[in-house]
Amino acid sequence: MRKTIIALAALLAAPCALAQSADTQKKWDQTVAAAKAEGKVVVAGSPDPVMRKEIIPAFEKRFGIPIEFIAGHSSAITGRARTERASGIYSIDVYLAGPDTAYNALYKGGMLDPLAPELITAEVTDPSKWKMGKPWFVDDDQKYVMRLFNSVDSWLFINTDYVKPEELKSAKDLLNPKWKGKISTEDPSSNKGAGGAFSALYYDQLGADFAKKLYVDQKPTISGDRRQLTDWLARGINPICLTCRADDVDALRKEGFHIEEVYHLDGLKDRLSASPFEMELANKAPHPNAARVFVNWMAGKEALTLYSRAAQAATVRTDVDESFLDPRVVPKKGGAYFDDGLPSWRGGPKPAINAKIGEMLGK
Repeated sequence: MRKTIIALAALLAAPCALAQSADTQKKWDQTVAAAKAEGKVVVAGSPDPVMRKEIIPAFEKRFGIPIEFIAGHSSAITGRARTERASGIYSIDVYLAGPDTAYNALYKGGMLDPLAPELITAEVTDPSKWKMGKPWFVDDDQKYVMRLFNSVDSWLFINTDYVKPEELKSAKDLLNPKWKGKISTEDPSSNKGAGGAFSALYYDQLGADFAKKLYVDQKPTISGDRRQLTDWLARGINPICLTCRADDVDALRKEGFHIEEVYHLDGLKDRLSASPFEMELANKAPHPNAARVFVNWMAGKEALTLYSRAAQAATVRTDVDESFLDPRVVPKKGGAYFDDGLPSWRGGPKPAINAKIGEMLGK
């Protein structure tokens, strides 16, 4: 009897599911048609060859909707947006921003609309497609700032022609007088960017004395030019780089330079990162339908597979092939990690720590 009831329930539910699927597809088709009529979608993010070479061509080929990509540093983009909004101008549809900008500037600044209700395609709304069992929103309201990547990030890069891997097994090995003046980093006192993120983590886990010895006594070379940092790494001028980018270093490796990425240092928890970006929907978006099409596609398998391969980053989807990634990049189930992308860290202790490091550096 029980089996009969279950079978009848399934038969009754099937037409409802089909009708719902048909309604969803109809809504999606109407959205795509309206998006094409709007003419384009405007996406703002950091300068990124993956976006230009992979994402834009793939999106435009699939939907026939041009992407206008506004590339720039986060401070410049948010500054531009604030200036425009003060004049009643709303030019941006979607932001692809790092955790600091996404949470502290865009979300807290009231510059976003809820993104969660705009996720309508089956591959995005299906809980089985997400490692968290659902799309991952990291803001307080759980609907504005969407996390798409979750990778184990490296702590630093070394040029093995000058630094042997066995010489840097522990975080404290960075304090060896041998490396004085041989380390490079972005600004460790900044509340934005990799320099401030790493310095705050060192300070938080190893204490103020360690941070002083590393960032003051070791006399690291500080630069905001990531290409310059990579060049110094390659030439051995600064054979230890705390904040070089993996995509820049990959280019060096292809040219034959002996660069190694260090993912683990004794004394520190391995670090999780939301890099290369989190996704947000601008409020008063000028092309709302095109924005809806873009965010659904960007959160789907095709786009995240392209980004995962190009950026060598693990995604939060279950259906993106990770076999090509360095195994060290993929978080292990049950592993102990420090999540560098969470707002509770980025909007909590981190800014205060960076201010202390600024004082330490005489800023």
